[in-house]
Amino acid sequence: MNKKEIYEHLAKIYLDASSPKNKKGKPKKNFRNLFFIGLVIIFGVSISSFLLHNKNISLGDKVHITSERALVLQPSNIIKINFNFEPATKEIYSLNLNKLNLQGFKALGFSCRKSDFDDKITLKIEFTNTANQTSEYYIGNLKTYKWQDYKIALSDFKNITNWSKMSNLSFIIEDWNTQKKSGVVYIDNIRLLQ
Repeated sequence: MNKKEIYEHLAKIYLDASSPKNKKGKPKKNFRNLFFIGLVIIFGVSISSFLLHNKNISLGDKVHITSERALVLQPSNIIKINFNFEPATKEIYSLNLNKLNLQGFKALGFSCRKSDFDDKITLKIEFTNTANQTSEYYIGNLKTYKWQDYKIALSDFKNITNWSKMSNLSFIIEDWNTQKKSGVVYIDNIRLLQ
């Protein structure tokens, strides 16, 4: 073989290899199409199941998602108020709010439960601002063994007129608001809600 024949032979191999007739384009296109259709179906099913099962969404002309913005006040551990009213008359767990401005917030939220099924306990929640204005709210007959979520509107704390510089938030168990003289109250997830 001479150079010309070698050149033509190599050119033919090259052209045959790169010609569109020999490429397997259809299976790749079919695979891409099936993959794309599968993604669309999965995405559609996910969105529709989310919309149909979420209670905070209304299905109308517009989709409205409601959410709760909160400022978490509690340290990472569950608060345990262990009361024994033999020598004392009340037990207090207090959070220092350090002049926190609460004017943009609408409610106090927290979870609570008691340890003794038979005990009837009323929990006192108290806010104090830097001007020494104090206001309280009472929650009677706390739930047992199951965590109960509570939301109290800040407007229910009637004696606070200025929420711009708050000093304390206290959870109080008083001797006259319990049936038994000792027990435990657990508080968790303390937050301010907007």
